[in-house]
Amino acid sequence: MDELPDTYVVPVRTTPVRQALTVRTGRLPQGQRVGLAFTEPERLARAMGADQPWIRLCESALRSMLTPLGIDRIQVDPLLVAPPVRPEAPAATPADASAPQQPVAAMAGTREA
Repeated sequence: MDELPDTYVVPVRTTPVRQALTVRTGRLPQGQRVGLAFTEPERLARAMGADQPWIRLCESALRSMLTPLGIDRIQVDPLLVAPPVRPEAPAATPADASAPQQPVAAMAGTREA
């Protein structure tokens, strides 16, 4: 059985206001927030892209950073980390789709002679 590493590769981002590093988090499909951790840099690059900054953290340090955020689960080696997919907006439909469509001229109030 494989043992978990002593440290994880943890994705981070820089906060613009304080120029500090913060750990990146994600959400499960059910909506639960999770901490993200990888066992090696190559796995992080495959899931998040080669340009994703990261640091090494032990599990206890990562948990201490996640706990104030209300996060108690760490997702190790997720295969894909992506922003949520938003469904496309439905095509515009007339207010009453069951009513027959009238020609534009009739809607404009033209009169027959």
